[in-house]
Amino acid sequence: MVVVKAKPGESMDRLIARFRKKILHSGVLLEYKERERHKTDAQRRKEHKYRIKHLREIEKKYGQDR
Repeated sequence: MVVVKAKPGESMDRLIARFRKKILHSGVLLEYKERERHKTDAQRRKEHKYRIKHLREIEKKYGQDR
């Protein structure tokens, strides 16, 4: 659960911006989108395989010094 308390003198726009930022960093929105649509086991395996391949390509390109 994400909780954001208003700081003294903080505008509503700034409060909402902080809330949105926390939601994005916590992964709640991503998890919601994942659960929104049913995926077959084959689709999950395919995505996982692609993710691993993509991360390996990034490691090759930038090295492990990141």
